Amino acid sequence: MSGLRILVGCKRVIDYAVKIRVKPDKTGVVTDGVKHSMNPFDEIAVEEAVRMKEKKIVSEIVAVSCGPTQCQEVLRTALAMGADRAIHVEVDAATYENLQPLHVAKIIAKIAQEEKVDIVVTGKQAIDDDANQTGQMVAALLNWPQATFASKIEKTDGELKVEREIDGGLETIKVKLPAVFTSDLRLNEPRYATLPNIMKAKKKPLVKKTPTDFGVDVTARQTILKVEEPAVRQAGSKLASAEELVTKLREAGLIPS
Repeated sequence: MSGLRILVGCKRVIDYAVKIRVKPDKTGVVTDGVKHSMNPFDEIAVEEAVRMKEKKIVSEIVAVSCGPTQCQEVLRTALAMGADRAIHVEVDAATYENLQPLHVAKIIAKIAQEEKVDIVVTGKQAIDDDANQTGQMVAALLNWPQATFASKIEKTDGELKVEREIDGGLETIKVKLPAVFTSDLRLNEPRYATLPNIMKAKKKPLVKKTPTDFGVDVTARQTILKVEEPAVRQAGSKLASAEELVTKLREAGLIPS
């Protein structure tokens, strides 16, 4: 199992610590001049890939990101964390705004086939659109087994045992390779890239591609009609008794008179 190759998806998103602002025309959120970083769940995916290499489960880690030129920043982060090489599938900013999970899944699936990888791992979701679709779509396109929301991955005889988080608790499954995994929050705690590794990452190979190179049409299939901020929550009030509560609920029309 030590000769396996792993492909890791890395999405560039607005940093989790940034307060999101909606554009005045309500067509999306403000991204100009805003700090971006790697999607936290993808960072966990990179960390798990690096740990699998340290355990001699995999021999090579390939990081991939789809988006404008700035996406190379997150790829360099992945390389600094321990990935061996990177693929940047470049799309212009206007196209990127309408790039959807199915587009990305098709690109990742094509790369997985061309690179002859054994494992694809992505974050379970991105913190900007919260779609939670790409990993599942990749598995469907490749017709590979999938283990989503993974919180623990262990090597067994020719398989990987995955503990995954579900609504009722934890579920343990065994997956035959090749397979697709998506990382949950509790899978690991990503390492910080050290300065020497950041410097080494600048010399690691990073190849530029386009969706056309993989025969993928990135024409938008959905249209965003309007983006709005959540309504401001109204202040609550303290009531002296249950009777007063019932009266207030009736006045608000929330319960029958």
